[in-house]
Amino acid sequence: MGINPNMAEVAALLGERSRATILASMMDGRFHTASELAYMAAIKPQTASFHLAKLVEGKLIKVEKQGRHRYFQLAGEDIAQFLESFLVISPPPEVRSLKQSSQMKLLQDARTCYDHLAGKLGVQLTESMVYAGYLKLEDKQFILTDEGTLFFTTFGVDLAALKRKRRSFSPACLDWSERRYHLAGALGNGLLNQLLNLGWLTRVPSIRAIKVTEKGKRGFKEVFHLDS
Repeated sequence: MGINPNMAEVAALLGERSRATILASMMDGRFHTASELAYMAAIKPQTASFHLAKLVEGKLIKVEKQGRHRYFQLAGEDIAQFLESFLVISPPPEVRSLKQSSQMKLLQDARTCYDHLAGKLGVQLTESMVYAGYLKLEDKQFILTDEGTLFFTTFGVDLAALKRKRRSFSPACLDWSERRYHLAGALGNGLLNQLLNLGWLTRVPSIRAIKVTEKGKRGFKEVFHLDS
């Protein structure tokens, strides 16, 4: 018998196309019903329930019950980062429609990776903060500088509350579409939430894409010197 973790079990869960589609759909970090996930994966609800049970058993997702309803979510940030890195080495899908092409463009421009900002905008935003001296990249972790502490506090991000969370504070997450790092963890989540609260960003229904509002275009240019 081997002494290493059984990678074959995880590989088997990802090797089924519908399960892989369900997991990718949950990369927005939100809770979803079985019916919603069945629609996203283009499968029957009974089939989705079967796959969801397998994913719960494999500890890749978790389920919460509210009355008669059950809601599913990725098991944690570590699972999301694993899936994001897996997407880096995955071949792109075959484009078969204008709608699919448009959605792919939206995802590449800006999207959520679990609960932080990813895509071209996420990478550019992270790199602008590194250039400004707010963050330093060291061993796949972003280190918050004194200047960064002042900036995030002034920008309205509650750093003290984020540091109390039982999770990584500011890891570097390899972006699957840009092949560069974006800010993840509690700090990445706090920044995304503040950008949403300010009305700079808005979510795109049914997919995990994020769009920049007109207010956001002005804000990103003024604060981060980005033309989004």
